[in-house]
Amino acid sequence: MLGGLTLGGTGWAQESPYGPAPLSGGQLDPRGDDSGRIVPAPPKGYWPYSGVSGPGRKPDAASARGGWLSGLPDVRYQGPGTPRYPIAPWGDAASGSAVKAGLLPPIRPLHDVHIRDTIVCLGGDGNYYMTGSTGDNIWAVNDGVELWRSKDLTDWSYLGLVWSIERDGVWERNWRMRKGVPFRALWAPEIHYLRGTYWIVHSMSRAGVGILRSTSGKPEGPYVHAFSPDRPLRGGIDATLFGDDDGSVWFTLGSADEIVRLNDDMTGFAGPWQKMVAPEADYDFDPAHHRKECAAKGYRHFGYEGATMFKRNGVYYLGVVDRYEDRYSFAMWMSDKPTGPWRNRHEGPPCCGGGNFLRDHLGRWWVTFFGNDEASPWREKPGLVRIDFAPDGRVIVHRDQPFATT
Repeated sequence: MLGGLTLGGTGWAQESPYGPAPLSGGQLDPRGDDSGRIVPAPPKGYWPYSGVSGPGRKPDAASARGGWLSGLPDVRYQGPGTPRYPIAPWGDAASGSAVKAGLLPPIRPLHDVHIRDTIVCLGGDGNYYMTGSTGDNIWAVNDGVELWRSKDLTDWSYLGLVWSIERDGVWERNWRMRKGVPFRALWAPEIHYLRGTYWIVHSMSRAGVGILRSTSGKPEGPYVHAFSPDRPLRGGIDATLFGDDDGSVWFTLGSADEIVRLNDDMTGFAGPWQKMVAPEADYDFDPAHHRKECAAKGYRHFGYEGATMFKRNGVYYLGVVDRYEDRYSFAMWMSDKPTGPWRNRHEGPPCCGGGNFLRDHLGRWWVTFFGNDEASPWREKPGLVRIDFAPDGRVIVHRDQPFATT
């Protein structure tokens, strides 16, 4: 029994055309439909997971370990309290080996709350805003975009669910098939402050990506589709925006194979998508610096997901997640233009892939963190690692780490 519902084949689960929800300790049908086709919504309560992560709490010494490990079917948790859903054994989900090896500082979370794909943005009002993939298990279901605010990166207040799939979505409201089960989850939302208002880019897994605009000029919205409200802008995940010094705004996603400029009022694309390129000599052919599946491309790629961009001292930086000895890190690239050609591929701060880079009030540079590999000290919580730049421009870990544990 869990939350008053019987799981595993009796009661309400028998009424579902999908069969019982696959939960921790169970198995997925290897023949299950993974097409992403639109299907009817499952019965209410089919998934026992909350679709929001909620306010969270101020971190303490215990927060610097444990966390969450989302999955399908297994979900793991280590921390205070007992989740209302079944969990699998924690095991060695967060060995902290990257810290022990001196590759990653012994950081603590910014806030003790379940967030993947952490994004932190400096807003137009001088506050910092944080979002990311939220809810108990994004491999099954969640509710939309949650937002937190801070004046100092230390104390965070909860602004709630600022964009709801069910309330505000259009094409996003569709349920789709994933590995034989009904699935609807918003992944990797990013908040950006550009041209006097706030923008959220989001991904609906198995459907595509979109751009939302705050109609109030406030980070809490309300938000509407900037354009193309009836369909995704493109298939894929991990959409991101980059605002250049000249006022131009660029849009890319996923593995950053292509990029497009938005028009001046950000209501459409200013031209065609442009292919991103790099010289042959700048690709990294070491298999230990790639996810195994990337061998099919001959390792001639920027990375495989989580694209992000920023600019420093006239140099453009592109980060795309890859696996460095299985660390979930950004493969960093440098260029003199937002379209490339890109050069100097190198591992960014270890284990710090899947988020973004930002500059704070004091001019310090940071990369966000959420713990997405076993080398991390904790999993699926928001964190920050201060970064520095080597003489040749490579992104490295700074000696000073304000969020390191004592």
